[in-house]
Amino acid sequence: MIRQFKILFLIMLLAITLSGCTLSFGTSSGTSSGNVADGGVYKSLNKGASWTQKTSIQGVNTKRSFSGIDIISLAIDPSDNKAIYAGSFENGLFYSYDSGESWQVATGLGKVSISNIAVDPADKCVIYATAGNKVLKSEDCSRTWAQVYFDNDLKASVSSLVIDYANSNNIFIGTSNGDIIKSSDKGASWRALDRFDSQVDKIAISPANPKIMFVGTTARGIFRSVDGGDKWEKLADKLKDFDGSNRFRDLAIVKSDKAVIFLATNYGLLKSVDDGNTWTKIELLTAEAEAKIYSIAVNSGDANEINYTTGTTFYHSLDGGKNWSAKKLPTGRAGYKLLLDPKNSAILYLAAKSK
Repeated sequence: MIRQFKILFLIMLLAITLSGCTLSFGTSSGTSSGNVADGGVYKSLNKGASWTQKTSIQGVNTKRSFSGIDIISLAIDPSDNKAIYAGSFENGLFYSYDSGESWQVATGLGKVSISNIAVDPADKCVIYATAGNKVLKSEDCSRTWAQVYFDNDLKASVSSLVIDYANSNNIFIGTSNGDIIKSSDKGASWRALDRFDSQVDKIAISPANPKIMFVGTTARGIFRSVDGGDKWEKLADKLKDFDGSNRFRDLAIVKSDKAVIFLATNYGLLKSVDDGNTWTKIELLTAEAEAKIYSIAVNSGDANEINYTTGTTFYHSLDGGKNWSAKKLPTGRAGYKLLLDPKNSAILYLAAKSK
């Protein structure tokens, strides 16, 4: 009887597999949306007016998806706008070579949380990802991965990552302990540059001048370097008129006729056109205290086109923030990361994460 049951079970399992039913790839980090299938990545073809969930994983005779998974990082290959990378919470890395229409799993990484992803602008098959206190690197388009950095503090995490677009030998990482660390040889060796005594949430390099860099920290505001990261200055005095500006949310830099910096803090949304020396407030539809901005994305060809997300809403402006349109997010989760296609500003990608 037991033998017959086992045979029947195997037949049923084979039938399910061959039928192509949708399988859940993993679980989220405890979604509060009430819908376990509203996670993953969403894509808009019309500047955020409407969205479509894009979570289909390629497979043979099966249909899988990561629609129930929280996505915590997004990246696009700077040399190929069809190559998209999505880092998940505790479910590894997904990548797409057809603008998100189908995805593959970076099996060599396993089920880890991928908090940052960066693609070498000089070699699309060289990819860096951060997981916990490690930096991992692939040199064969995500097929295999090797560890290139490990923080001795097991409680620390690598919280930010960026590649120097002018010289991709230079890799910069920031940690939850507040360290900013640089490799000048593609991750073979590392040296500490500075420590900010607060988690480094983001490192950004000016597209107008790679020597000008900014660091956003969780609780100590932003810092600036004008020599490629060797020396840093705190910009608190330049932001003293904006209460809550020491609480960093996100930062985006685009190059118009010169670099334009957009800074989201607990104060709201600010703008600088002189490398952070002076700042102006961008008026929002909601009160600053209610505008918990998760992510900013600005059109690299038109600094007046600004997009940002909150826990519930997508905001879009075509005139530098004088007027805004607001759309409810396509998910009950937060719009955690927003990514703009650099070659087509109508295309946006949204990472959904539990609130």
